[in-house]
Amino acid sequence: MFVKNVWYIAAFDKEFEQPFVARRLLDVPVIMFRTSDGVLAALDDLCPHRLMPLSSGKRIDDELQCGYHGMKFSAEGHCTCVPGQANIPSAATVKTYPLVSRHGFAWIWMGDPSLASPDLIPDIHWHDSPDWACSDGYHHFNANYRLLNDNLLDLSHETYVHHRTIGNHEELSIANYPATVTTEADCIVRAHREMSNIEAPPFFAMVLQPKGLINRWQIAVNLVPSLNITVVGVYPVEEERASAFAAHVLHLLTPESETSTHYFWSFVRNYRLNEIELTNGIQKASAATFDEDKIIIERQQKEIDARGKQVPGVAIRVDEAPIRARRLLEQRLKAEQENPAYVVAPPTLVPEHSYAVL
Repeated sequence: MFVKNVWYIAAFDKEFEQPFVARRLLDVPVIMFRTSDGVLAALDDLCPHRLMPLSSGKRIDDELQCGYHGMKFSAEGHCTCVPGQANIPSAATVKTYPLVSRHGFAWIWMGDPSLASPDLIPDIHWHDSPDWACSDGYHHFNANYRLLNDNLLDLSHETYVHHRTIGNHEELSIANYPATVTTEADCIVRAHREMSNIEAPPFFAMVLQPKGLINRWQIAVNLVPSLNITVVGVYPVEEERASAFAAHVLHLLTPESETSTHYFWSFVRNYRLNEIELTNGIQKASAATFDEDKIIIERQQKEIDARGKQVPGVAIRVDEAPIRARRLLEQRLKAEQENPAYVVAPPTLVPEHSYAVL
């Protein structure tokens, strides 16, 4: 039920300051660490002897020692030591996965390793670029990743779910500003919405400190299967669009299981780059916003599980982008099932024309 031949976020680079990171990815327990040479390694979190998770043991130098009988395994998955005997069984190996560091994240490939070209890693360079300031974090959702994709492609919910942070008042409902929805290369959905002459929601008031009305635009971008970006621009109505404060909110979803998702996120901005207080304020506000999403989406999942129904039960206008994205996802799943070597090179996620008025 998961797309396999694609790079997923497995961790932040900064997490590898600890001996190892253990995480379930696409319903597979994986253990990851950075060797003393700076190379990232990812292995099945399972000793082949008695099926003890390797994460229940410990790391010794660049090897993982099982906590049950002390067998050791290298970063390449080879057994290097069996206490009590000199010979090492040929079957004493652990499956490994390609793991690559890029843009401040560790990316893992859970499909055919021969297809794992780093050139297929999506370009989200803003996260660790000196030209952008970053506020990032992590949430765990007890919900299927498709529900999060839906949520991130239909931003009309901001008015009702996020009225304390990024949503406008109901009389200025975001749903009243129609989104222009497009698809690209059978793998990207974009929903572009322009909102002119509106009051600044609380979050943007904190950022801009405006004295009057603002113009605002947002573009929800979904790359199959579960990478999302919200492109945001805002500026006072008396100023030119070229002066807009822009931000890219990265919503990097990696399925943990059919009913749970790792949500790595990053709010990157092109303004007031050196203001640590603003960076911390955005991190706090973003976390509060995603806390609000978590309540809604986990309630959805509970109802889906209890009632055996799927969403949307009734489709309305704002469902256009989520429905298109689900169709592209199903096409990719089918294509990969029919051709295990099927891969797609991701196109540019945020082209320059994203900042132009449609």
